[in-house]
Amino acid sequence: MTDKKDIHVVPHNGKWATRKESAERVGRTADTQKEAFEQAREQAKREKVEVVIHRPDGSIRNSNSYGNDPNPPKDKKH
Repeated sequence: MTDKKDIHVVPHNGKWATRKESAERVGRTADTQKEAFEQAREQAKREKVEVVIHRPDGSIRNSNSYGNDPNPPKDKKH
């Protein structure tokens, strides 16, 4: 088991925020989901982890891996 901490893009107080897995507080906030995703993507590239994007209701919309993914998806999204 690894201790990598994926970064989640989550709704937060009418805005969007980045939150590391298992963290109690959010990292950075942004006005739009796109801005929060861009912040998360840069951090994920540095830390070689995954970005998990949530919908406004909190459900998972999508995820992107920026590290050495031991289980890459079998389907092609793009």
